This record gives sequence, C-alpha cells and structure tokens, in this order.
Amino acid sequence: MRLELWPQGAPLALGNDAEDRPAITAYLLDNVPVGSAVPAIVVLPGGGYTHRAAHEGEPIARWANSLGLHAFVVDYRVSPYQHPAPLLDAQRALRTVRANAEAWKVDPNRIGILGFSAGGHLASSAGTHYDHGNPEAEDPIDRFSSRPDFMVLCYPVITMGEYTHQGSRQNLLGEQPDEELVRLMSSELQVTADTPPTFIWHTSDDGAVPVENALMFASALSRAKVPFEFHSFMTGRHGLGLANDHSEARVWPELCARWLARLGIVAARS
Repeated sequence: MRLELWPQGAPLALGNDAEDRPAITAYLLDNVPVGSAVPAIVVLPGGGYTHRAAHEGEPIARWANSLGLHAFVVDYRVSPYQHPAPLLDAQRALRTVRANAEAWKVDPNRIGILGFSAGGHLASSAGTHYDHGNPEAEDPIDRFSSRPDFMVLCYPVITMGEYTHQGSRQNLLGEQPDEELVRLMSSELQVTADTPPTFIWHTSDDGAVPVENALMFASALSRAKVPFEFHSFMTGRHGLGLANDHSEARVWPELCARWLARLGIVAARS
C-alpha cells in the first residue's frame, strides 16, 4: 500500500511529479487480532540526499515485519530539495502512522524511526526536532505528535560540522550554509533528555561517513542520560544494509532485535 503524505500537494513542492510528492509504502503484518495493536517503524533509506537506496527500503521493512513490527518506507524528498523539505516529510510520515493507528492496528506509543547514512541523519533529525502536534490544526494529521518513540541509526550521518559527509551536507544545506543552520542540523548538538532511546551501529573504517558521527551522537546521548546501545564493527564498507554478506556486521539485526525486546517494543527472541 502506497500513500501520499500530502495528497493535495506537499509544502515547498517544486512541481507535481512523483519526486515532488512524498509518500510512504506500508508493509503491514497479516492476521493481527481484532482489538490488538502492534509496534511500527518508519524506514528512511540512505542516499546522500540525492536518492533513496532500494536495498535500505523494502528489505528492511521485511526484516522489521519478521520481528512483529508494521513498517513504512518513506519516499522523502531529495536534491534539488533542501532543508526543511526532507524533515517535513519524515515528521509527516510519523504523524500519518499515528493518525491511522486504529485503522492499521498500530500502537501509537510504540512508533520508531530507522535510517541509514543520510537517512540516518534524517532519522536523528526527526528524533531531535519534533513537536507533539497542534490540537487546533485544520489538517487532522497535524494534530498528532511527530516524536518517534525509539530510533535505530545505521552508519548515520550525524554532524554537519567537521566530520560530516560533505555530499549530504551540500545537498541538504547548500554550498555555503549559515553557521546557525549548520548547528541546528548537527544532531549531536540537539540531543536533550527527551531524545528517544537509540540503537546505533557503524563500521570503524567507513570510508564515506566517518565513525565519529556515531561516536558524537552516542556521547551526546550519554551526557543527556538517554538510553542507547552502540556497536562499532572493525571493518566494513559504507552502505551495508542488512549486511548479510559481511562477516562482522551481519549480526547487527539480531543485536537490534534484542535491544528492541529489552525496550518492550518486540517480543524477546528465544
């Protein structure tokens, strides 16, 4: 099921083509009992804010389904779109899932966000820039919170500063962004005690997005006393996705599943 986030046209739209119309594709669990509600996760593929990598979309949603989560893959806007369009899309996706919680049998208090690379930056942005909805909003979806209840960040871009991924920064913020905007969109500087619990993994020799990104976010979470789990694997190319073909990082999905179980998001693994 594919659903446009703004059927009447997205804010800041530059046209009316498919790439101007952000959407979510839903991967809903079958046979959820009447009256039950299950957790959900919003998935943001990476791609340097120029595209959305297919291997970080549907395969991740199917993995999430295997854990007992509904999954929603977001076709968020990328270049030539810049901030705040991608963040608006991620926030709208979270609101949309909450707005449809009853119809889709989603637990509105167990909705997380998962992102890879630049999608990890977008996920961390959603987890540090959110509101609890506007009860007076004309659009009923805007009455719902955009705060994720948990985050999963996979080899994420985090900072727009020294250790940033230059391509992601330029595509999102432009060639010469204002320093205040750079600070605002450096997620390690936006963590508070209310930032959602977070699972992070990276590879120490990532040649595209330095592992310092993950380290800085983990350090910020620690300072704010936000629960987190962080894994850095010694080797591994950027963009591993589920890492099925990698001897070290291939364990990350199981580690993440166990973490989600400890949070009470999914059932414990036997």
